[in-house]
Amino acid sequence: MFTGELISIAVSISWTICALCMEYASKRISSLPVNWIRITLSLLMTAILLLVVTGSAIPLYTDSYTWLWMSLSGLIGFVFGDICLYSAYVIIGSRFSQLFMTLAPPVAAILAFFSLNEKMGFSAILGMLVTMAGIAMSILGKDRESHKVKIKLPLKGVLLAIGAGVGQGTGIVLSKIGMEYYTAAAANAPEIVKSMIPFSASGIRMVIATVVFGIIVALHGGIKQTKPAFTDKKAALSIFLGTIFGPFVGVGFSLVAVQMTSSGVASTLMALSPIIILLPAWLWQKQKITKFEIAGAITSVIGVAMFFL
Repeated sequence: MFTGELISIAVSISWTICALCMEYASKRISSLPVNWIRITLSLLMTAILLLVVTGSAIPLYTDSYTWLWMSLSGLIGFVFGDICLYSAYVIIGSRFSQLFMTLAPPVAAILAFFSLNEKMGFSAILGMLVTMAGIAMSILGKDRESHKVKIKLPLKGVLLAIGAGVGQGTGIVLSKIGMEYYTAAAANAPEIVKSMIPFSASGIRMVIATVVFGIIVALHGGIKQTKPAFTDKKAALSIFLGTIFGPFVGVGFSLVAVQMTSSGVASTLMALSPIIILLPAWLWQKQKITKFEIAGAITSVIGVAMFFL
């Protein structure tokens, strides 16, 4: 009972831990090698899990359409989205970056409206406005000298965080299309294989992301770029923990949650990270958090919930 809901909450906590770890690692070394090592480790973990459970490290009962759509999802969600997100971690921190990730559901809803013919009623449109209002409450402030309202964060960081939200939202829609093809292709598969479809689908996304990140790293210094990730023990530990709680546990179980409860409930509960991250940001990172920022984070999550009323 409430298994899907509990998994959704656990996913939001998992993503919060991942965000904190990856912010720490990205600031100590660089966001690009952190991304590549993280996604490579996650792919390895997923392959081992599939091998143990299904007997094959390679996703079974797939078809070309599954690989096409999940690969596109990996390119947009993992590569583009995460490059933006991890770069934003360095500039504006994980707390504000996670706040902008509440843009993912609105983006997904808009894209699903056009590509999947999913309905988007008044509550969804209102939810979009509420989400953006919540973000605005957190990032806008009055200038002490001019008394004009302005963005209190670096514009580059804000644009990168927006790109991360758009990338994740787009990746969600592409993954949904890919999962539909995968489910149809695996209709006659053994139940154990069907139970691992979320992880297999996630693994396909990781394959393309690992290759593309590898190419990008090679073009930007290769081994020299990744060396600090292995010589800096604190950064290495942060990457390892971030990998477990992020693309491995977080992404995999997010797909499980969607299967076990309604997508609306799952998406809302998994979007709690901007609220959950406030406590460790205050206790661990010693950040000053204003009442408006707390209210903004809560408002953004309420906006996400309104999408699914």
